[in-house]
Amino acid sequence: MADACCGGDRSTDVPLLDVSGGESAQDRSAFRAEREAPVAWWRDSAVQLPIASGLCLLSGWALALFGAEVAALILHGFSLFLGAYTFVPGALRRLARGRLTVGLLMTIAAVGAVLLGHIAEAAALAFLFSLAEALEDRAMDRARHGLGALLDLLPRTARILRDGMERDVPIEEVLVGDELVVRPGDRVPTDGVLRQGSGGIDVSAITGESIPVAVAPGDTIAAGSINGGAVLRIEATAAGTHNSLTEIVELVTAAQERRGERARIADRIARPLVPAVLILSALVIVFGFIVGEPLFWTERALVVLVAASPCALAIAVPVTVISAIGAASKLGLIVTSGAAFERLGVVRRVVFDKTGTLTRNRPEVVRIESARTEEILPLAAALEAHSTHPLARSVIEAFEHAFEHSFSAPESRESAADAAERSRKAAPTLTVADVVEEPGHGIAGRVDGRSVRVGSARWLLGPEARRVDFSDAATRATASDLARGGMSVIVIEVDGLVAGILGIRDELRPEAAETVARLRGSGIEVALLTGDGEHTARALADEAGITDVRFQQLPVDKANAIEGFRRDAVTAMVGDGINDAPALATADVGIAMGETGSAAALESADVAFVGADLRQIPRALLHARRSVRIMTGNILLALAIIVVLVPLALGGVLGLAAVVLVHEVAEVLVILNGLRAARVRR
Repeated sequence: MADACCGGDRSTDVPLLDVSGGESAQDRSAFRAEREAPVAWWRDSAVQLPIASGLCLLSGWALALFGAEVAALILHGFSLFLGAYTFVPGALRRLARGRLTVGLLMTIAAVGAVLLGHIAEAAALAFLFSLAEALEDRAMDRARHGLGALLDLLPRTARILRDGMERDVPIEEVLVGDELVVRPGDRVPTDGVLRQGSGGIDVSAITGESIPVAVAPGDTIAAGSINGGAVLRIEATAAGTHNSLTEIVELVTAAQERRGERARIADRIARPLVPAVLILSALVIVFGFIVGEPLFWTERALVVLVAASPCALAIAVPVTVISAIGAASKLGLIVTSGAAFERLGVVRRVVFDKTGTLTRNRPEVVRIESARTEEILPLAAALEAHSTHPLARSVIEAFEHAFEHSFSAPESRESAADAAERSRKAAPTLTVADVVEEPGHGIAGRVDGRSVRVGSARWLLGPEARRVDFSDAATRATASDLARGGMSVIVIEVDGLVAGILGIRDELRPEAAETVARLRGSGIEVALLTGDGEHTARALADEAGITDVRFQQLPVDKANAIEGFRRDAVTAMVGDGINDAPALATADVGIAMGETGSAAALESADVAFVGADLRQIPRALLHARRSVRIMTGNILLALAIIVVLVPLALGGVLGLAAVVLVHEVAEVLVILNGLRAARVRR
């Protein structure tokens, strides 16, 4: 990511990760080693050098105070060498490729100070710049090494059927056409078509859909899905090393490469500043030869170089960003880099994922359509306790909640915990027998001698359904209304009669609507991207107050949508799942939900939101906006100093000592102004 850092030499010629179909077992092992976490900062040579430079600089100043000038000069020389080593080689390599950066200007300024005998000034310059670059590089390394979390969704081995026998083979040996055997609870190793078996699969990692999807023979199943029911036999339609999940990795890699090309504010300023200063200094030297005083005007040119050194500019952005990022952490936002924070301050559109972001990612019963709730819920919960379906937990929790609240208020001095325990002890004990779970349909059995079935509307209200105790038309209309409201419909049948219908939905976070309102009130547009179906997406979008909603979005669809959003506004994406990783990487600013987010989402994002209240996100955006204004003021002040000093130095009004003094005063002013970003306004 060549332009993400000013001084380093992070080339974009080599991809972060190669997930091509020709990957060998050895390559894959190397990849898994590659994604190991970066070394601790105190063991990272990129951080050790700036720290050593700073220690030498401080030690040199201390010795100078006690009159040990020679020792101080030696330490300042070491400080200069250690600090400059981190950015000078990279700046020169970029110059050879025709790229002018702040690193080059800092190099020239340091050389000029050395030629004029001011080693300490050059060392301070090198230390400050190398430290800022080291912090930036650490953030980039985390993104590079963490990208492999995506492929952790794929098992290392797959069970296949060959020559009439089941055998486990390395994932690299899975070929198109192989028959995969996926047991309950296992992940699907590669893309395929279901040939035998049925049931529910968890596709939240692929599409973000919170409700498990029922599949039947002929349906396509994506790599990384989790089988939640019976044994499935799937015909592989993609090789084990090149499938829809590895394509997500490629999307993230490409997006991060593009994002790395976005220049920092300081880089954009340096591009015209560097050649202008170089040309001016060269002209001063040429003038000296013309008038016959080359030594005098060469020294004057070097003073001009020091006057134009971006000392204040070098710290104008870092000091503000560090202060602002520290304050943002109080709002629950962990920002990975200064460049990310700069973009966060100019966001004009926020795009939310649904599941786990705007919602709790915990499906629950929100509607009960029955005249006999107190009778049917215990029966259904007792039966669902034997089910492996993910929605069974929702029915059990609905019973527990309703049963606890059916008792009278607790006696005085009785705690809520004591009351809940008293309710559980008073709950009836039901006998369950003859349990049979039909994958893709539901579960049936006898509860206290009564025949009970709990399952999908297609199973219990379909053409072959038994009689119901109220009109068929009314029952089916109720189920349709719940489905249009974005709910999954569960039907409860007791003794051959449909006795109730449950609507299950992943509900919005309680603060979601207020968060959206605050964003829109700040002039920020809001949109929703989700892998859920249209009914679920529109119902929750209406409840949250979002009008721009895109549904049934696969990872590539989300990334493409974000790319479109970015054409007319700086866009932030907020998500939490593996399926959000490409969109998070594509966005100008990716914000991952740290509390519920996957490792891949966190590593693909610029910002991790570790708070529990979404309303902190609008506050953080306004904080970033204010911090960018402070940053801009610092940059203008730093540039003003250069604009004033250069002509004064050129005219001989100010000598080197005066130029250095003004630079130091400017640096203090910039630091004090930047520290204002450490405050978060209410």
